Amino acid sequence: MQSESKEQTALEKEIKEQAHKFLKKINSELPESMELEYEGFYRRGFFVSKKRYAVIEDGTIIAKGLELVRRDWAPIAKKTQEEILMVILKEGNTDKAIEIVKKVLKRLQTGKVDMKELIIHTQITKKLSDYKQIGPHVVAAQRMEERGVKVSRGTIIQYVIIKGKGSISERAIPYEYSDGYEYDINYYLNNQLIPAVSRIMSSLGYSKKDLEDLAVGEKQVSLDAFF
Repeated sequence: MQSESKEQTALEKEIKEQAHKFLKKINSELPESMELEYEGFYRRGFFVSKKRYAVIEDGTIIAKGLELVRRDWAPIAKKTQEEILMVILKEGNTDKAIEIVKKVLKRLQTGKVDMKELIIHTQITKKLSDYKQIGPHVVAAQRMEERGVKVSRGTIIQYVIIKGKGSISERAIPYEYSDGYEYDINYYLNNQLIPAVSRIMSSLGYSKKDLEDLAVGEKQVSLDAFF
């Protein structure tokens, strides 16, 4: 294993040297106002499109355009996506990625997820009275004002979607006032976790429908029956 690691390090060093030589040659032929730069060496990468991708550098995920770097996605969705990417990019282990999905589904569906993991952050971009379409963040902001909290343009609203009747927007509660409520399992499955996970798992041969069936299986039978 140590010999293999040394060979790998030597190969990476050679690749980097060749890359720098290539850039030096190309830059010498470009106009003075143009220059290519060396960004980094990545052993593995995950590409959804040219604007949506993830690579790993020194044990850290660097992502663009994916849910894990967006604040309008709940931590449970972002963290799960990051963990899946980590085992795929660092270890190349797809079986471990499936196990991660299983565990998170079980925690979510058995009500064992803390509300902190379900917070969605959305910025208020205008006066509340100017909103024609009343989304969850607007409803949550209105509820904050009802409690005497001033909400203005630029305010970041932290809210969760709770279990109950009515539309998703009607069930948006500011996180600060969420004690005593139960989160909406179906919302976080279908609008947060599954979409974020399927973005990655679809490349491994699992469709969104497969993940939805897996979620149903969590409730009814052992997950081992699915695989």
